[in-house]
Amino acid sequence: QVQLVESGGGSVQAGGSLRLSCAGSGRSAYMGWFRQAPGKEREAVAAISTGRGSTYYSESVKGRFTISQDSTKNTVYLQMNSLKPEDTAMYFCAARSDPMVPILSLVPVKYNYWGQGTQVTVSS
Repeated sequence: QVQLVESGGGSVQAGGSLRLSCAGSGRSAYMGWFRQAPGKEREAVAAISTGRGSTYYSESVKGRFTISQDSTKNTVYLQMNSLKPEDTAMYFCAARSDPMVPILSLVPVKYNYWGQGTQVTVSS
């Protein structure tokens, strides 16, 4: 069982930056960030293969967001720059304990552990 605790959400104006953190209680093969806005489905933001350090991004955040990790702390980060109002959502950290093919790293159902979420609000 892996427990995940997110932090770092908040409110910011468009163009601003935020950094989210996710501390895990154990090691995982993949960790990812997903988000869900009211009335919308949960969507992928970014993922990282904790062993290789390979990163994966959705097209909507590529070039603006960066996922990174501190493997010594079982912690992943999401640096969000150039934030837009459409980035407003609840952001969830997720972890998968077993390896998988990288093409599936942005698929929410492939993750078996989830955090409680942290709200990000971007105003125009």
